[in-house]
Amino acid sequence: MLHWLWLSLAVVVTDQISKQLVERSLQLYESVPLLPFFNLTLVYNEGAAFSFLSDQGGWQRWFFSIVAVLVTLVLVYWLRGLSRLERWPAVALSLIIGGALGNLIDRVLFGHVIDFIDLFYQQWHWPAFNVADSAISVGVVLMLLDAFRNRETGAVNQA
Repeated sequence: MLHWLWLSLAVVVTDQISKQLVERSLQLYESVPLLPFFNLTLVYNEGAAFSFLSDQGGWQRWFFSIVAVLVTLVLVYWLRGLSRLERWPAVALSLIIGGALGNLIDRVLFGHVIDFIDLFYQQWHWPAFNVADSAISVGVVLMLLDAFRNRETGAVNQA
């Protein structure tokens, strides 16, 4: 099922292009309203999801980079073992792999992840995120849906 890695590559390319376009167009913390609930806002995240550990001394850059590499290797191995019938898990793993690699590239090259999607309601803002984060989230949701779908039908994953 490694042929699904094309999807991972598409996520990485889309993620990196979108980040560079936003970074070239906006100043740090500059915000451009697009919809009543959505801004483009350039921010740098030195931590993990929701800026977890972003206020540490810099060690987290390499820690999260190593974690991303290890998780990616495990997911590629898992993807390799899937049967041709396991399309949902293959798509889910490919999205997660692409997202992990997209953010890994930022972390290694820049020391932070470039985020720019700012969703909000009135004064409440969801933490800014990017295409890679979106791919990871969609991949996790697909995996959960597949797990529930297989549990309800009695099917057993062959992974």
